[in-house]
Parts: sequence; structure tokens; C-alpha cells
Amino acid sequence: MRAACVLAFGAVVALESIAAAAQAAQPPHPGELHVAFPVAETGFDPQAAGDAYSNYVNRAIFDPLYRYDYLARPFRIVPNTAAAMPEISADGKTWTIHIRPGIDFADDPVFKGKRRELTASDYVYAIKRILDPQMRSNSLQMIDGRFVGADEAVAKARATGHFDYDAPIEGLQAIDRDTLQFKLVFPDYELLSNLTTTATSAVAREVIDAYRDASGWVMSHPVGTGPYRLGEWRRGQRIVLEANPGFRDERYPQATDPSDRALVAGLAGRRLPLVKRVVINIIEEGQPRLLAFRQGDLDYVSVPNDLVTKVLDAHDNLRPDFAKAGVRLARGIQPAVSYVYFNMEDPVVGGYKPAQIALRRAIAMGYNVGEEIRILRQGQGLPATQLVPPNMTGHDASYDGRIPFDVAAAKLLLDRFGYVDRDHDGSRDLPDGKPLILKIASSTGSDERQYDELWKKNLNALGLRVEFVKQKWPDLLKAARLGQLQMWQLGNINTTPDGFGFYGLLYGKYAGFSNLSRFHLPEYDRLYEQGRAMPDGPDRLKVERRMSEIVQAYAPWILTAFRYENVLIQPWLRGYKYNPTNQMPFPYLDIAASH
Repeated sequence: MRAACVLAFGAVVALESIAAAAQAAQPPHPGELHVAFPVAETGFDPQAAGDAYSNYVNRAIFDPLYRYDYLARPFRIVPNTAAAMPEISADGKTWTIHIRPGIDFADDPVFKGKRRELTASDYVYAIKRILDPQMRSNSLQMIDGRFVGADEAVAKARATGHFDYDAPIEGLQAIDRDTLQFKLVFPDYELLSNLTTTATSAVAREVIDAYRDASGWVMSHPVGTGPYRLGEWRRGQRIVLEANPGFRDERYPQATDPSDRALVAGLAGRRLPLVKRVVINIIEEGQPRLLAFRQGDLDYVSVPNDLVTKVLDAHDNLRPDFAKAGVRLARGIQPAVSYVYFNMEDPVVGGYKPAQIALRRAIAMGYNVGEEIRILRQGQGLPATQLVPPNMTGHDASYDGRIPFDVAAAKLLLDRFGYVDRDHDGSRDLPDGKPLILKIASSTGSDERQYDELWKKNLNALGLRVEFVKQKWPDLLKAARLGQLQMWQLGNINTTPDGFGFYGLLYGKYAGFSNLSRFHLPEYDRLYEQGRAMPDGPDRLKVERRMSEIVQAYAPWILTAFRYENVLIQPWLRGYKYNPTNQMPFPYLDIAASH
């Protein structure tokens, strides 16, 4: 009862703050954008970072060749630092890209007071960093096996322990200061969208050489050509971005869709970035995040699942108190999938033999996804049917690869394959009589505790013991890449509308990188290699369906949910257009007096 009273008191104070803010002539922090991350960042190296929140920051600091038009729907790729769209040969295997002249890196002592202009070689170097085995880049799947001569360079690096950045690669060249040329092993129909991602952003080699750690990463000293630079960083607590004074002349786009005219009024044609300072606080608990928004301390916020009923009514509309205060709601299905992975190299839950598959399938059958969505997600999700979410290329609306929730059948499956209680202590043992203990990794925070409770209840109902490995999210990611976690519930979100990359999360060659499950099955790998060389369409969809069937049969993952996202927007925030692939479009946002 005490907790309920505290929550009610907080809501009263917050609503008074919201009403006051809506009536005020000026926002609480003019000229600054204030947002929150629900988990800690890992660092700001675009080729090394593998988490969404670090890359939201990287997107503001670094520049890829191309980007998605901020306003266009359906999404449309346009040049960013490239001078034009790529020139592509008739066979699709040779790409020529020209770089816009006059783009400079932000000032840094390593440049010794001189102007450092962006060149084609900076992009070649950035992509080579992804290839470098020492980097263990989470983005390897985007470029691995695609550039002529790259595989040989990687093989040599693995043999010698050193990647030779000066050795030419035929398929990855700067043919002059401002011109890139890619020669591809196969027509890569996802390359253009991949060239919009932060991982392919340009970095200056002299910066990397000056500040790199033993892994070749530069997580704490980002220097890019983008609209912002890092002004302050307290790990896991606070990140401050400051406008890059040397940023090129980029303007807020004009509206081509009549529905965007009100959005761009007073903004179109203004020089980016609109706000000079972005303050990001790490607030792991959902209630403090929502309270901070209500008090005007955050300019927009994604609503935590466990607090959705405090914000939305039964029809997923804003509650009257928020609507009256001028708060706006943006809502959509994220290009993301949530799941639990099994470490396929783990002696307890891994392996490809029938008994090992049976254990994973029984665990999947015993986990109540419907309860997770209904209670923990407050209905803000759909059961995940496959790896690729709706509204993305590669999603097969006719396919349902869920393993059904059936506790009785799960128990029978465990009995059949020898997972029984041999020592009569109330918990099942392994077929060889050794104790069967499941260890699920779980980060800190109230949301995670609720998931822990659901998992414990579901697994105990099967007679399975479970322990939770509790650490901060960045530490869990590090352990996952090293294969040190047995099970982990997490999600992957894509930064482009192209969905085939989700299948790369289970490609054998990416084990320890994006493939945290370390799943390795020759048939699946062959199909992945076949599909990545095909354009989106019915033929590739058949390949993708077969890969989905393999995932369902071997159960390296337990698919849980496709997630709805609900974003609350303060009345004084201008220029925000919801984009599920880019939730932190800092340069396009402005703080103005509310109306």
C-alpha cells in the first residue's frame, strides 16, 4: 500500500508540473534537448559499438555516405556525404561513389590545428576496421564476404595476428581523393541501406592511431564529421553532445507531403543542428523516466511497458490529463524482435543432438509469451512469429514459427529424453544424473526483475531450477560476445527498413559477434549466403521461410515479441517525426515556446 501511495503522490505532482509547463511561455530548458536512455551506453566508436543507444550518439557525431530522408514516407535513401547516388554497373558488382568536397572532421589536437577534410580513404579505412578480426566488430555481417579480395585479407590477418590496413583490397578502393570504388563478389541488394548505418561512417585514421585501446577501439574519444561532438561523458550516467561549430551547411528539409507542412513550419530551411546542446541521462527505472517527463525534465520519452496504463487508455489513446497538457503521442511497431537465446556451445543448453534440442524446445513450450505481452508489456506487443518484424522486407505474413505454450507437453518431452528428478530433490537433472541448473543473464532495473519472476515461475512449473546472472547491460554484452552466458533475453533493432540482416544474427561465421547464440548449422549458413545475393521478392522469401523453419526446429532462440513503441512528446518540442529506425533524430529537433 505504501508503494501505491508514493506512486499516486508522484502522479499528482507530475500532473501539476505538466499543466504548468503547458501554460508557460518558455520550456524549462530553452536551447537544450533533454532525453533519457533506459540502459547504459558501451562507447562511441562506430565500428565497435554494437548496441542501439551508443549508436544513437554515434549517429549524431559520425557521417555515413547515405541517409534516409528525414520526412519521406515510405522511406527513401538520399546522399549524405556522398555527392550523388552510387553509379552501379550493369551486373550490379561495381559501385562508384563520389564524396562531397569541403566536409571537415571536428577539431581535435591530433590534427595539430589544421583543417582535416573528409576523403574517400576515410570510408575505406572505416570498412577495413569492420573486417579486422581484432576489432570483433558487431557489424561484420553487413560486409563480410562481399568485397573482392577482402576474405583473403581477413584470412591473412587471422594467420599473422595483424590486419594490414595499407595493403590494397581490390574490391575496396579510393581511386582518388574524392572517389570510392567497390567491387562486389555478388550483387549486394542490401549494400545501399547498409551504407546509411553508423558502422560504415567515416573515421580519421590518425584519430584511431592516437587513441585506440588494445582491441583497436576508440570508445571514449569520438571525432567525426557530424553535427555534434562529445562534450561530456560520465559512463552509465550522463552524456552531453555539443553542436560541432565546423559542421557543414545542412538545412532542415522542405515538406513534400502536405501532412508535414505543420511539422516543418518555421523549421524548413533552417541550418542544422537546431539545438546546440543535447543532454542524455541514463535512467534505468521506468517510473523515474516517466516522472522526469511529467516534470518537464525530458522533452520526449518512450513509455516504459509497465507504466503504459498510466499514459494510455484501453484503446491506446492518450489519457485526458496528458492530452489536455498538450502532450503528443507517436506510436508504431519497432523494426525489432525480442527473444531469448541459448548459447549453442554451452554444455547444458547447447548442442544439436535430439536430447539437447528437446530441452530447448521444452523450455520454449514452458514459457508463457502471452503472459509476458499481456502483463509485463501491458499489451504493447505482438507474438513474434519469425526473425523479421512486420513492415520490413523479408517479413512473411503467412508464416507462424512460434513454439506453442504447452506445459503438459513440455513436461512429457523432458521425461521422454531423460530430464527427470533422479535425486528426488524436487528439480529435474540432466540425463547423466548431473544437476540441471539454468542460468539466465539479466541486467539491473525493475523491468528485468519482473521478467526474472516470470521466468522463474514458468521454469519452476516444469521442475527446472534457474539462477539469474545479474550485471549491468554493457558487462553482459561483453560476456555474451565471449560466449560466457548460457541464456539471455534481449532484442535486436534494425536501423534500416531492410529485414534480411536479422537472419545474419544466426549465421555461423558471426558467432561471437552478432550471432551471440553461436548457432552454426551448415544448411542454415548455405541458405543465408544464397539469400543475401538475391533481391527482395518471392524467391528470397522462400529461402527466408526455410531459414525460419530451421530456427523453429533447432530452437537456438525463443521468440517472444514484436514490440509496440509509444513516444510522448512535450508541447514545446518541434520537428519530431516518428521513425522507428531512428528514435533519436537530434539534429532535426528544436525547443520552442509552447502554444
